[in-house]
Amino acid sequence: MTLIKSISGIRGTIGGAVEDNLTPIDAVKFAAAYGTWLKQQRNKENYRVVVGRDARISGEMIQSLVMNTLIGMGIHVIDLGLSTTPTVEVAVPLEHADGGIILTASHNPKQWNALKLLNHKGEFLNGVEGKKILDIAASNDMTFAEVDDLGKITKNDAYIDLHIDEVLNLPLVNKEAIEAANFKVVVDGVNSTGGIAIPLLLERLGVEPVKLYCEPTGHFPHNPEPLKEHLGDLAKAVVKEHADFGIVVDPDVDRLAFMDEKGEMFGEEYTLVACADYVLSKNPGNTVSNMSSTRALRDVTEKHGGTYEASAVGEVNVVELMKKNKVVIGGEGNGGIIYPELHYGRDALVGVALFLSLLAEKKLSVSALRATYPNYYMSKKKIQLTPQLDVDAILKTMETNYSHETLTTIDGVKIDFAENWVHLRKSNTEPIIRIYTEAQSQETADDLADRFITEIKAIANI
Repeated sequence: MTLIKSISGIRGTIGGAVEDNLTPIDAVKFAAAYGTWLKQQRNKENYRVVVGRDARISGEMIQSLVMNTLIGMGIHVIDLGLSTTPTVEVAVPLEHADGGIILTASHNPKQWNALKLLNHKGEFLNGVEGKKILDIAASNDMTFAEVDDLGKITKNDAYIDLHIDEVLNLPLVNKEAIEAANFKVVVDGVNSTGGIAIPLLLERLGVEPVKLYCEPTGHFPHNPEPLKEHLGDLAKAVVKEHADFGIVVDPDVDRLAFMDEKGEMFGEEYTLVACADYVLSKNPGNTVSNMSSTRALRDVTEKHGGTYEASAVGEVNVVELMKKNKVVIGGEGNGGIIYPELHYGRDALVGVALFLSLLAEKKLSVSALRATYPNYYMSKKKIQLTPQLDVDAILKTMETNYSHETLTTIDGVKIDFAENWVHLRKSNTEPIIRIYTEAQSQETADDLADRFITEIKAIANI
């Protein structure tokens, strides 16, 4: 059982002891620290926060605790109920709110939940802001409102529809071409809020959705991380239904992966590559993804005359570099599309709309589309951490051992070889070291990852 306090929020497993897990006391304490920080940003009469959640079993409990804590601080709450991370991000500026909180542990299994924190722009807090909230929580320096000054809750369940409206109003979403294509698509909503939002979006675009695990019960039917090894049922359904392709999202709908008409993965890394290819063909410019993402985005960007740059891992780091480089599209290789024309946040809904526009205009099958992109293969592995492991020392040793290669150390250690690369870093969200590699064959990528796991274990004596 685990509680991870980081600059990106608080994440933990439900049940257990205070400060060891995400208990009600921890949820209240962190919500109060956020409310305190919010009030420090601007001195005003009324404060408003948008709150939404994915369909996790613990979601209703945690959301109730968080909202009532904010009320206790005199902050008014707009309750979106069952929602998605990008929907809450879109809602914050539309509501002229001071911030937002999403109750979701993203791709983590059902025993996890988390508080993800947004600023008044509907964007994730930066490192300085996140640390300030951690400091407030640690100090217990929080003051609550008197009885006549308590906040109120206003329910608003229209925001998924409003979010879809915003997506459909984007100039590059080719609604006519999509409708004319008569697509049939299987949607795996992993029994969370993607099962609500994605079919609604498809119907509005004239696409026939076939629903698989689209009941928002929070009982995930498989590991909710949208990786090939978890998606056997989707592969069978796509083939059985003679669908044009399959869509899978994670529980809070900020990660997006596609499956082709043969039941083969399009490649989670290639979600951003395809969407960027479409956007850059209409609006040439620069792109950004994180250091653990495929080189294929660089290739596609350069094909359209733009410049690619990699950021440290983490959405806030990607967004910061996107703004600095004035990019037209960016995101993360885990299926996270960030399209600034709509908002600066990973958004599976806008990804689906852009991908459908590309597919409809090119008049290609999904497998044929995939064949038009450079072939890179990734291996994503991990080593479980124990309290005894000094991760920083391990990474420093690796840096020394490979000092003769091209190194990047803004986020762990990335080693760029001529034909492939490896990225070693400590996870922000789980007690693990991540080992990501990319090469020109799956076997080479897997072998490279295994080699580095062996080297790390030798250094750490495990």
